[in-house]
Formats: sequence, C-alpha cells, structure tokens
Amino acid sequence: MEELIGNKEGAQPEDLIKDADMASFMNDVVEASKITPVLVDFWADWCQPCKTLTPLLEKVVMEARGAIKLVKVDADKNQELAQQLRVQSLPTVMAFKDGQPVDSFTGALPESELKKFIAKFVGDGHGPNLQDVVIKGVELLAEGKNEEALGVFSQILQADAENLDAIAGLAKGYLQIGQIDKAREVLKTLTEDRKKHPAIAPVLTSLEFAEARPEEGELIKLKEAAAKSPKDHQALYDLAEGLFAGGQREDAAEALLTIIARDREWNEEAARKLLLKMFEAAGPMDPFTLQTRRKLSSILFS
Repeated sequence: MEELIGNKEGAQPEDLIKDADMASFMNDVVEASKITPVLVDFWADWCQPCKTLTPLLEKVVMEARGAIKLVKVDADKNQELAQQLRVQSLPTVMAFKDGQPVDSFTGALPESELKKFIAKFVGDGHGPNLQDVVIKGVELLAEGKNEEALGVFSQILQADAENLDAIAGLAKGYLQIGQIDKAREVLKTLTEDRKKHPAIAPVLTSLEFAEARPEEGELIKLKEAAAKSPKDHQALYDLAEGLFAGGQREDAAEALLTIIARDREWNEEAARKLLLKMFEAAGPMDPFTLQTRRKLSSILFS
C-alpha cells in the first residue's frame, strides 16, 4: 500500500500522539475527532502484544503526516473508561471520527494491516471513502431522515457486504421506522465476535428493547402501578423498561436513578444494570448516556 498522505505537513509529534485519561478523553478524542480521525490505543504494562503494537501505531501515524492522530490510554489506570467503551481484551484499538467510535480491532496487527485500517478513515485523495459515506448515513439517521439513510447503507453494502458499520446503520434505520423484523433479519447472521463491534452492539441492545416494547394500554397500566405505589421498586423498574422501549429515555432513566438513590443493592443491583444496558443501546457518546452517567456517578459516590 502506498504511504498515507496527510494534509497537515506542519503537525508536530506532540500534536499527533498523546496519552489520555478519563478527564482528557472528551477533548483529546471525541472533540478532536470532529476535525481529524483519532485512533485510541488501549494498552497495559503487562500486555506483551501491546509492546509490539504501540510502536507500530506510532510509526504509521507519524507517516500519515497529520491525517490521523493517536491517543494512548492505560486501561489499568482508566478501567471505567475501558468498561464504558466495551474494551474486553488488550490491546484494543478504536477509531473515532466526527465524535463517534466507527471501527475497532483487537490484538497486534502487522504494519501493512495497520495502514489498511487507517486508510479507511483518511481516504486517498480521490473522493470520499466508504467510511465517509457511513458517517453521512449516520448523520441522516440522527436527522430522522431514515429512508435516505437506509438507501445510503444499502449502497455501501452493495460495495462491501461485510461492512459492519453499514450493517449496524441499516438495522438501526429499520428500528427507527418500526420495522423490527427487517432489523432482526439484517443482524441474524452475525457471528458472536462481530456482535461485539462498537457499532453493532448498541443496535443489538436496541433491538432487544424494541422487541419488548409494550402496547400503549400496557404502558398506561405500568404508569398507573408506579403512581399508585411510588415506593415499589419493581413497579418503577417495569415502568423504566417500558418507557425506554417506547423512546422516553430520560423518564426511564429518572425512574431507575430513583431506585438506585433509595437502595442501590435492590435485586442484585438490577436498576444499575438496566441503566448500563440503556447506555449501551444509546451509545457511549450519546448526550443521554453522558448526562445520565454523571447523575449516576453523583448518586453512587455521594
């Protein structure tokens, strides 16, 4: 593969490669990726493959001459962050673009494969690459232009039938227009390994919630039961499930936070576990997740 060409010839090493933690992650990764794609390298001192991979990542990022940045995160010192981003083994490398995680891999890759991975996000100077088109589809979904987004993701899959970001986008689009069966069909052939992809996992969780969505009459009954017995944790929990499945995310979260504030150990921490599941469905960088996680932390550490 030809050397990756960037457009920031003046970029200095300290601008391209950084260490980050929970406090700096939003600025160094999420916000920075809205301008330039960012690779996040989760590593640890005891991880032997990390010692092979990290120097190669630094090398290919420097050779990209500003087209992409590298942020290194010590997973042992930032366990909450690693858990939030579903890091299950080391090394794990995640690519962020436009403020969102868009792809990942685990294990040490050879230099040639690293360059191929990076090329998906920086392009080759001859028009948009597939990942740019994926991001356009994601933007259309966020704007509620579901039919247009479905068309975009379908076109991507015609060019690359294994594109997991496009598969996730297509399934999410179907969920947003209420076609649960089609979303299930899109996802059903994925292997267990592919289900862990950062774009796929939230959609699978969203599908699970959608399949449990109550009818309007049933939701009314859940609200009545919770209103009648406001200290009944199970009634609040059931209402939270129904509210989230019906798209009322903030109300669902408040119900669960109420339980946690009263008795965080209730039913083997069922309320906290359901809240984490909601975070997964929404996505780690969704404003709902970020705001509700702060509220959860204030309760747990008060």
